[in-house]
Amino acid sequence: MVKAQDVDKKMYVLDTNVLLHEPLAYLSFQEHDVVVPMTVLEELDHIKDRKRDVSRDARIAIRGLEDILKDASPEQMLEGVQLPNTTGQNNSDNCGRLVIINDHLFPDNVSGLPGNENDHRIINCAIHLQQQHKLTKVVLVTKDINMRLKAKGAGLKFVEDYRTDQLIDDIKLLSSGFKKFQGDFWQSVGECSSEQQGRYTLHHIPKERIDDVFCNEYIVDETEHFAARVVGYDNQHITLKDLGVERLMHQQAWGVSPKNIYQGMALDALLDPEIELVILTGPAGCGKTLLALACALEMVIEKKVYDKVLVTRNTPEIAESIGFLPGTEEEKMAPWLAAITDTLEVLHKNDESPISSRNYIMEKANIQFKSVNFMRGRSIQNAVVILDESQNLTASQLKTIITRCGEGTKLICTGNLAQIDSNYLTPVTSGLTYLVERFKHFEGSATINLNGVVRSRLASFAEENL
Repeated sequence: MVKAQDVDKKMYVLDTNVLLHEPLAYLSFQEHDVVVPMTVLEELDHIKDRKRDVSRDARIAIRGLEDILKDASPEQMLEGVQLPNTTGQNNSDNCGRLVIINDHLFPDNVSGLPGNENDHRIINCAIHLQQQHKLTKVVLVTKDINMRLKAKGAGLKFVEDYRTDQLIDDIKLLSSGFKKFQGDFWQSVGECSSEQQGRYTLHHIPKERIDDVFCNEYIVDETEHFAARVVGYDNQHITLKDLGVERLMHQQAWGVSPKNIYQGMALDALLDPEIELVILTGPAGCGKTLLALACALEMVIEKKVYDKVLVTRNTPEIAESIGFLPGTEEEKMAPWLAAITDTLEVLHKNDESPISSRNYIMEKANIQFKSVNFMRGRSIQNAVVILDESQNLTASQLKTIITRCGEGTKLICTGNLAQIDSNYLTPVTSGLTYLVERFKHFEGSATINLNGVVRSRLASFAEENL
């Protein structure tokens, strides 16, 4: 059985949902020991053959455990097998051990919970280890909030959520994609060197004037005249592309003009072919889908920069299923992507026949509705890809879609972190949050938070009071 060799070391007992959330999670605990109860292996075994995306994660977790334990004897598995060194340091003594424990051997009365549920068996295992190793901090790690409450109530001292994959602790810390200076920007900056590049002016600002910038971050101030975008920086200087509020507000895409500076910044990023990834976040009704689709039509039909528009989204249900949907892939996806067809009708509401105009534009712009499930293995060239409702996707699913985007493709991700329909995601663990934080230093990406856009009174009231 496991022996505590160092009182500073901890013993982490992993729940099944941690391994489904991140299959190689047991490598993230550095010098501490990781315990995987037999019940967890049984649950992984039951899940691995299901026809769902989570089954792939279960198989990855099982293969990873087998790679570490394949040469270990039963005695060594109970004693603990040293985990591989992932810290990059040469000292292997700082690595923890991976232990497989047969929790079925422990009496059910240790925790007082009924022993016929898998969650109770895992809690029972953690409490048994806590009693056996009084000098070691035994921690149960689970994504299940209810399980954390039950474990605390049953007498387990330490219970934690798995947060190693979270890039931020609070959604309020998520990058907005722009900085707003108080007062006049030029009064706070002072003198700087400038140069003309075509019809734009570039300003070289000392880096200490602006903290923690990244490429394609927008800079605005309270004068309602100055607006710029960061186009480069080094250890000494930040290069700003002077855009001006007036220029941003006079942009147009397929007849759509910005209502305020936030939509102006979004249009600037959407219409720039050099920016390969644009992330639009914000509440419902702030114009994310409208701006994305208008710019896609402008660049495909009018400017002919891209060849087609691909629209896709995850398909979670917020109510009961409507049952089997007949037809092709695009016909099955049509109910899920009604927001796109509704937006097309809005863009052509003044036409003599809006529905006929919508159908004509869908054919002329080669708008295709695709399911996320069939994106793997594809290679999308010279297209605008609109990924709607991306807050319901995991980081792994987003990676699958992004890696499908080939040469000349622009990806537009839209999402509202206040409306997550997935049972397994929260605002801080959503793939959209992960995408914003991971790609904010990528030179070909831009993020715009449209939270400041004025919406309808009804939508605003519902968001604040319901």
